[in-house]
Amino acid sequence: MSESLISATSEPAWAAFAAIDWADQKNFWRLVPAGSQRYEQGELENTPEAVEAWAADLQQRFGGRPIALCLEQSRGALVYMLTKYPHLVLFPVHPTTAARYRETFCPSGAKSDPSDTASLLDLLMRHRERLTALQPDTVETRLLHFLVEERRRTVDEKTRQSNRLTDCLKMYFPQILGWFDDVTTPLVGDLLERWPVLEQLQRAHPGTLRRFFHAHNCRSQELLEERIAAIAQAIPATRDQAVLEAGMMTARGLVKLLAALRGNIAAFDERIAELVRAHPDAALFASLPGAGPVLVPRLIAAFGTRRDRYQNADEMQRYSGIAPVKIASGKTELVHFRYACPKFLRQTFHEFASHSIGQSEWAKAYYEHLRNDEKKDHHPAVRALAFKWIRIIYRCWKDGKDYDEQVHQKSLRRRGSLLGTALASATSVGWKTVAGFQKLSENNA
Repeated sequence: MSESLISATSEPAWAAFAAIDWADQKNFWRLVPAGSQRYEQGELENTPEAVEAWAADLQQRFGGRPIALCLEQSRGALVYMLTKYPHLVLFPVHPTTAARYRETFCPSGAKSDPSDTASLLDLLMRHRERLTALQPDTVETRLLHFLVEERRRTVDEKTRQSNRLTDCLKMYFPQILGWFDDVTTPLVGDLLERWPVLEQLQRAHPGTLRRFFHAHNCRSQELLEERIAAIAQAIPATRDQAVLEAGMMTARGLVKLLAALRGNIAAFDERIAELVRAHPDAALFASLPGAGPVLVPRLIAAFGTRRDRYQNADEMQRYSGIAPVKIASGKTELVHFRYACPKFLRQTFHEFASHSIGQSEWAKAYYEHLRNDEKKDHHPAVRALAFKWIRIIYRCWKDGKDYDEQVHQKSLRRRGSLLGTALASATSVGWKTVAGFQKLSENNA
């Protein structure tokens, strides 16, 4: 997410320490004033009014001095309600961390809201140096983050409804799938609204069909006549009225859903484009090969605008889930895919790395080396490429400089890397004819 998690190395003089175990209806809280051993606890309704009264009471009681507050979420309704109070410094804890810490002292697995809150407070007080305080990014960057995530969800929902429509048409009107490549277009939607079954479509006059296709920008006369001929020659998949009526009603409903989703995606795209144009890092991320109108805002949201958010590229590689996990015990050593990470963030870097293969020479060469020489499958190879890209993008982001493909290739050659040698040795022979770095180097020696 686009909030900066800043290490608590130079702490303020805390007035109190508190923890909240959040729930849908009621939150359980526990608090201890600094320098005291007396704990206080209670329940808090999960409403803005109740949170306001609780926060105001703490502000008045401790004179507005900072209070460290630990809770088991970094996003959500409770976090957004609490971030508006400057005297509350939030320390979000991953649910897995909270669960493992609780199980350390309660291996039986017994739990309750009071005991969970006590565990969170103990974690905050004893291991605060291992936690990080939540500090929001700029409003524009956080808005961009929310919009690109919601846009992706809407696109995924559009895909889901498209698959439903495809399955529906296979049952009663499969010819549509052969006549049109994409069933989510306004053309297909309007056609099904007007002629939901084949028999109705076949009763339409050819002139009416021509005017309909012209109105939807179908200008190829050859394609138009092929479609009209195919419509006339088509045979109904079924004459079962139960299947036809159910399919027709389902298709019309899905067409309306898809039209609404297309409109929502267009609205997201328009607002996202406005935010990107005004963002100070827009040019930096637009300079990356393969980053287009969809990926540029996602990369901006991934890094944010606070340069102190990450101290090195390794932190981003691990946090995003691109870096693998190493497990070593005795003589056993395993390296596997990282599961605990922000999935949308990992997906962003994975998709960008995949797009960069067709736009960056070194990225393509490195990917082909992993596939051909290292015998890696596609997705592990793309993740390895994303791992390298994060280090490059981090340096550009930290320095505020646009990416330059030629400068990076010169750097590779100067450092004597295998990839730099491959790029330096390349001749007019196309990259597609070369398997890997060493082979490329030998062939052009």
